[in-house]
Amino acid sequence: MSLETPAITLRAARRRAGLRPGVPSPCISVCEMDEARSRCKGCFRTLDEIGCWSRASDAEKLLIWQQIEARQLAP
Repeated sequence: MSLETPAITLRAARRRAGLRPGVPSPCISVCEMDEARSRCKGCFRTLDEIGCWSRASDAEKLLIWQQIEARQLAP
């Protein structure tokens, strides 16, 4: 993870979302693709994950969150 990009966590996203129901989006409005890793530099999602987010169930969104958090730990 770059020092320029802060870690993104489900806990922080839930705080940003406030009392809204459901699983919050990991989007932090830093929408730029990392071509080498095929994922967004802001939210760490792939294009497929971004594209399916609005149709995904809460269980699927939580799985995506797990993958996001794991990606941040990988070099």
